[in-house]
Amino acid sequence: MTAAAPITRDARLPGAVSGGDSDDTLLEKIQHEAFGYFIKHGNPGNGLVCDSTMPDAPASIAVVGFALSGYPVAVERGWMQRSDALARTLAALRFFHDADQSGAVDGIGHHGFFYHFLDMHRGRRAWASELSTIDTTLLVAGMLVAARYFDHDDAEEREVRAKAAAIYERVDWRWAQNGGRAPTMGWTPEHGFLRYRWIGYNEALILYVLALGSPSHPLQPDAYAQWLSGFRWKRIYGHAHVYAGPLFIHQFSQIWIDCRGLKDAYMAPKNIDYFENSRRATYVHHEYASRNPKRFEDYHGRCWGLTASDGPGPAKRIHHGRKRKFYDYRARGAPFGPDDGTVAPWAAIASLPFAPELVMPMLHYLSEQTGSAPEAVAFDFYTSFNPTYHVRRGDAGWVSRRHYGLHQGPMVLMIENYRNGLLWRLMRESPPVVRGLRRAGFTGGWLDLA
Repeated sequence: MTAAAPITRDARLPGAVSGGDSDDTLLEKIQHEAFGYFIKHGNPGNGLVCDSTMPDAPASIAVVGFALSGYPVAVERGWMQRSDALARTLAALRFFHDADQSGAVDGIGHHGFFYHFLDMHRGRRAWASELSTIDTTLLVAGMLVAARYFDHDDAEEREVRAKAAAIYERVDWRWAQNGGRAPTMGWTPEHGFLRYRWIGYNEALILYVLALGSPSHPLQPDAYAQWLSGFRWKRIYGHAHVYAGPLFIHQFSQIWIDCRGLKDAYMAPKNIDYFENSRRATYVHHEYASRNPKRFEDYHGRCWGLTASDGPGPAKRIHHGRKRKFYDYRARGAPFGPDDGTVAPWAAIASLPFAPELVMPMLHYLSEQTGSAPEAVAFDFYTSFNPTYHVRRGDAGWVSRRHYGLHQGPMVLMIENYRNGLLWRLMRESPPVVRGLRRAGFTGGWLDLA
């Protein structure tokens, strides 16, 4: 597999910055260091990767999906030998291919889906977690990336393709519907199907595309129509778009799906695509931080990003004469909250393909802050921080000491999509993605030529 051709300037948004050497150097540093998470916190024996750096943290199957998507990036960037990436990829594929699918309380999966969290070493269910439809989707997306990238005609790379196909074909999307149209969010052996379904704008576009494109248990198009039925169109700060508060919702599916020019039954009348929708959402987040309506400290147009992230709470403190709540891990969003002054730089970084003209100034600002501050109080690109919540008098504010795989992956992959479109190109060549998009009713852009 040769390196993907760079995205031309015309393929980026009008007005996007082209970037100079200093931009490229900074992006390379951030991307490389973020990728290091998967090597440092991965188990090469079974391919599992820790959910976070919390002591004794289990593996997250979604993080494994990000890792599988990231290994090709590492090879193309020269951070990793192809043979090493292949070995880690095969370890994961062999583990999930042979995994217990009985639905047992201490098992690994059921009906082709897998438990959200697994013990890093034993590979069994952890934390009484649910059989997760979206996390299984992100795992499978990573496997499909691997199947496209490892395209050599030798035994091990053929095994990658065969096992990825077998695991994907085993996922019973129809079972996950539990008698309805939209799939449920999950299932547990103790209580059965979860109450909530994937309806309304959220991170499930990739789920619907893979479910509709399944060669074995495909959903019908009316399931996708059910997802669309919950959308909320809003105009905020002059930007009309399908609303979702946290940035990750606008990013996760587009790590793998190149939405530029693609329109479905909802977007066609609006005359925009989901890529443009995410660009507008990014502008809303940036504008919200610039206005800073709650007057948080060091919270402005060069320091922004609200999404699902760790936080300093739960706690209550007086700030500018008002009692404010501070949260722990919470899906923060703009402009309707929740918002407690906690900034997650990774969320802004993952919007780089949508609005580089907003993201690059933030990266340079944080780089300057990090370079001039003592390590103990330095802002961290890779986690979250809250300059308003002071742990000790006179300090620079609270900084999370945990790192999460769900934060590292989007940075690695979206920076790569911005730099040369590798993930998008690989998945444009994936038959299930093409089939799923067409069954969802998408037309336009690269899809008309696929």
